[in-house]
Amino acid sequence: MQKTSSRLLALLSLLQTHRDWSGDDLAERLDITSRTVRRDIDRLRELGYPITAVKGPAGGYRLEAGTELPPLLFDDGQAVALAVALRTAAAGTAVAEDASRALATLRQVMPPRLRHRIDLLHVTAVGQPAAQDTVQVGAPVLMELSRVIRAREELRFDYAPGSSPSGSSTSGSSTSGSSTSGSNTSGSNTSGSNTSGSSTSPDGPRRVHPHHLVVWRQHWYLVAWDLQREDWRTFRVDRVRPRTPTGPRFAPRELPGGDVATFVTGRFRGTDGTSTDWPCQGEVILHLPAADVAPFVRDGIVEELGPQRCRLVLGSWSWTGLAAAVGRFDADIEVVGPPRLAAAFGDLAARYAHAARTAAPDPPPSGAP
Repeated sequence: MQKTSSRLLALLSLLQTHRDWSGDDLAERLDITSRTVRRDIDRLRELGYPITAVKGPAGGYRLEAGTELPPLLFDDGQAVALAVALRTAAAGTAVAEDASRALATLRQVMPPRLRHRIDLLHVTAVGQPAAQDTVQVGAPVLMELSRVIRAREELRFDYAPGSSPSGSSTSGSSTSGSSTSGSNTSGSNTSGSNTSGSSTSPDGPRRVHPHHLVVWRQHWYLVAWDLQREDWRTFRVDRVRPRTPTGPRFAPRELPGGDVATFVTGRFRGTDGTSTDWPCQGEVILHLPAADVAPFVRDGIVEELGPQRCRLVLGSWSWTGLAAAVGRFDADIEVVGPPRLAAAFGDLAARYAHAARTAAPDPPPSGAP
């Protein structure tokens, strides 16, 4: 028979599988008697594990989620995976400080052999370059939004204005996505209403049915049904100021596109959210090697046609944006289609030619007569 400590760990490991266990099943799995199972259950309860007895013909036991965090049981693989996740979370996320403290606590209680493995593991999480308006979101706001989403409660909040590159203010978005497949932009955020320089929503608090909390290119967003505008909106969480109390419970709606990933991707690409396809897609032939093009097109498709030619299928939020994205490659371009892409190249060519004609001439060299 196993020693008591080893037997308790084995019993706890079985209970952590999130299922009900009868006393007979536990006794069989651990090769002990039902009486020993009952004694070991009592020992685990004394250690702080909330184990409840399940009523029924066979009876049984269930490990509940407790109000206090008792000692946890991880195997070697789980401990290493947890450490990797905490190291990654500690790199510039909204819970970076808490993740660092949790990792330090975890390391202290690890046995020497695992601590050595963790110390050998150095992970550097490299994200996209932070945008100028990147703001860390406080954990209390994330927790409150998560709570009302789970409880299906109407949310009231003030929505602080955000500044666009031109200095104008924008609010929660019904459409977004000014980024092309080959660009390094993070996607702009526009709304169904413009705001002035006030610190909160000019038309009073927003009332929404919150559905999802998502991360998109270094920003947290709340996906919600706007009760005043009767449409889906995405709100930047760093600009959300929740109000209390919350409103009545609601029945969730079905998102356009069927799931949150499709909806959010589609909205940030300038569609209604029912598809992840770009609203404008075109095909060109670039006089460049495919290997020189592929690293810069992200979700585009590159096909090699020869040593110095490749086919590129790319999408964008507008035909002008698509033409500009292709023009970045500084190579000869053959437009395969559609005609609207060729027209966009013509418009850009005229615009660029006008810009070249209106440019101020270079000043004469210093000392010239």
